[in-house]
Amino acid sequence: MNVPENIARLMDEAEALAAPKLQEIDKRVDRNQWKVIRAFQKFKVSDYHFGGSTGYGYNDRGREVLDLVYADVFGAEAGLVRPHFASGTHTIGTALFGVLRPGDLLLYITGKPYDTLHKVIGKPGDGTGSLQDWGIRYGELELAEDGMPDWDKLRDRLLTDPPKVVGIQRSRGYDWRASYSVEQIERMVRFVKDIVPDTIVFVDNCYGEFTEELEPTEVGVDLVAGSLIKNPGGGLAQTGGYIVGKSRLVELSAYRLTAPGIGAEVGAMLGTTRGIFQGFFLAPHLVGQALKGSVFAAALFEGLGFDTRPGWRDDRTDLIQAIRFTSAEHLIAFVQGIQKAAAVDAHVVPEPWEMPGYEHPVIMAAGTFIQGGSLELSADAPIRSPYIAYMQGGLTYAHVKWGVAMALTNMMNKGLL
Repeated sequence: MNVPENIARLMDEAEALAAPKLQEIDKRVDRNQWKVIRAFQKFKVSDYHFGGSTGYGYNDRGREVLDLVYADVFGAEAGLVRPHFASGTHTIGTALFGVLRPGDLLLYITGKPYDTLHKVIGKPGDGTGSLQDWGIRYGELELAEDGMPDWDKLRDRLLTDPPKVVGIQRSRGYDWRASYSVEQIERMVRFVKDIVPDTIVFVDNCYGEFTEELEPTEVGVDLVAGSLIKNPGGGLAQTGGYIVGKSRLVELSAYRLTAPGIGAEVGAMLGTTRGIFQGFFLAPHLVGQALKGSVFAAALFEGLGFDTRPGWRDDRTDLIQAIRFTSAEHLIAFVQGIQKAAAVDAHVVPEPWEMPGYEHPVIMAAGTFIQGGSLELSADAPIRSPYIAYMQGGLTYAHVKWGVAMALTNMMNKGLL
C-alpha cells in the first residue's frame, strides 16, 4: 500500500486494541440482517416486485411492498419509500410540511438542527416558502451540559406553549455533542408524551439506521425520516428517501410529496425498485463495515493524541466519527487525504467552498459511486473553529483503513504530524 512504516505499525496497534469492539459490531450486524430477511420473507418479495413503472405508476406492487418492508423493519405502522426525494433535507422537509399547519409550533429539543434545515425552517416573511414563511412557529431548546435536553426548561416549554411537533436530531450534525442512542431518544419520547400526549415526536434518523438493534419508531417515536443515499440504501440506491411512522402521519407526508388525495398511490419508480430493495438487504452488513472503520479510526487518532467523538470504546448510534484538529491546515490535509484513497476521483483535490445550504465554507471528500452517498467513505467539515472533521461511511472496512492511512500520510507529508 506504500504506507510509511511508522503509520502501518500504528494501524496494526489500533486494530489489535479495538478488536473486541469490532466483534461486537459483527454480532449486531447478524441480528439486523436477520430482521431484514424476515421482513422480505413476510411480504413474499419476488422478482416481479423489481419491475419498474412509468407514468402515474398506479398499482406498482413493488413500490407498495417496499413500503411494507420498510415499515416492518422499523416497527412502524406505514412507510413511504421513494426515489422522488432529492435528499435527506427534502425528505425531512416533506415530513414537517406534511404534519404542520399555520400557527402550529415546531420545537427542536436537541439544540440547533443540521445546517441545511435552517433554510427549511426559515424566517417569518422571508418569501422562500419556508416553514416560518407559512406561519409555522419555531423554537429550539439549548442542551444541558451533559448534552441532553434541559429537562426543567423542556417541561416549562411544553406546559407553557404545547408544540404540535417535537423535533429530535439523532446525529450530531456539525456539532461536538454525542449523537443520541435509541435508548436516550426513548427517554425523550416518554418525557414529552407524559406532559403533552398528543404532540407528534419526529426524529431525523439520518446516519443512524442499523447502527443499533432498535429504530426510533420501535420506542414510541411517531414519525421518522431519512435518506436512501445514507445507511438504508446500502450503497445501491441511487437517490431517494424514506418516511416511516404512524399511518396518518405518513399519509399526510405523502400528500405533501405528491398532492392531497393522491399521496402514495402514484409515483413511477422508473427502474429504481431493484436497487432500493437490494440496497436495503445489504444495508445491515455495509453499515457494520462503516462502523468498524469508524472504531478503527477513533482508536488510531486517539493513539496520536487527537480528541475523537465517539471514542473507540464508546457505543455507537450513527456512522459519524468526529475528529478535532488544532488548525484549518490539519483539517484540510485530513479531508484531502481521504479523497486520495477513493476509487472514484482520487485525482481530485477538494478545497473549501460556499456550498448551497451551509453557513460557512465547507470542504468535502467524496470519491463516491453515488454522488453524496455518505454510506461510502467520505469526510466533510465546515471551516470554522473548532476544527472538526466528520468522517463517515465505508462500504468495506478495508477501504476505511486505506482512507485513514492516506489521510495520515498526507498530514505527515505536509509536516502536520
